[in-house]
Amino acid sequence: MAMNLQQGGGGGRRRRRGRGAGAAMSEINVTPLVDVMLVLLIIFMVTAPMLTAGVPIDLPDSKAEALKEEKNEITVSMDGDGRVFLDDQELAPGELADRLAGIDKGEKAPLVTLRADRNLKYDRVIAVMGELNAAGFKSISLVTNGSVTAP
Repeated sequence: MAMNLQQGGGGGRRRRRGRGAGAAMSEINVTPLVDVMLVLLIIFMVTAPMLTAGVPIDLPDSKAEALKEEKNEITVSMDGDGRVFLDDQELAPGELADRLAGIDKGEKAPLVTLRADRNLKYDRVIAVMGELNAAGFKSISLVTNGSVTAP
């Protein structure tokens, strides 16, 4: 038979420093927090590019370079059916001029980007550009898809 010979008479139990046997752990386990934050980061990285274009439009191709986005920007979109949108909000026919008149131009007019479906007739796009020009927006950027095989 073997005997347990320990010195100090502690009864064989060892205690860790700083806390008793039934005390709560004082360190925070950050691993689950980091996991959740990384998943959220990936979700935002995937969904952020999809938020810029709210109206689905089949844009024409072009070899032009992309312009820098500005904070003060107005987006006018025309879908394949000819419906007009102002910053993702559909407008009734003839309402574009009234809505453009209500926009504060300040000392520098905001940048206007026009997104028009490739299947629209040229005269419909020019009519919207004419309304933008009549409202005082003289600089209009046309949005296209970047491509090297453009005509």
